Amino acid sequence: MTAKFDYSLDYKRLDFRKNLELYRIGKGEQGVLLVEPYKSEIVCHWRFKTPEVARESSAKIYEMFLEYKRQNDFVGMDMARKFLQMGITRARRYANHPSGRKYKKGTREIILVEGEDEIKAESAKIFSEKYYLAKNDVKYQAMIKAHKEKYENGD
Repeated sequence: MTAKFDYSLDYKRLDFRKNLELYRIGKGEQGVLLVEPYKSEIVCHWRFKTPEVARESSAKIYEMFLEYKRQNDFVGMDMARKFLQMGITRARRYANHPSGRKYKKGTREIILVEGEDEIKAESAKIFSEKYYLAKNDVKYQAMIKAHKEKYENGD
């Protein structure tokens, strides 16, 4: 079982390179815009406006994933994976909802739009390729297991 992401921590002051025992994987993209110094290292490269931009962005973030891997930096690897996943989800959001708004204001009623933005859909596909390379990386999978066993069991 995955421990819940702890939103009560002081993310503005925490350095997860020095406090990896506090890092919780959570679900999906949880914490992607909070966990430092990784957020600041990766977010400046995260773009999906066009397929060309998405290709460059996803390649750079995947390159960062590999560098974190070389450094045995699990939190960095996981954060890079989360940014790749967020590239998929945000590009898909804009592919399906040009304004970026999925719900009618003040409700949970989905705004229906005919067709999809093929450019954003292609951007999502590009991010998806790098995301699955990262997610299925053998060393990354072993590090997830080790992190959970060491820090998340009992949470």
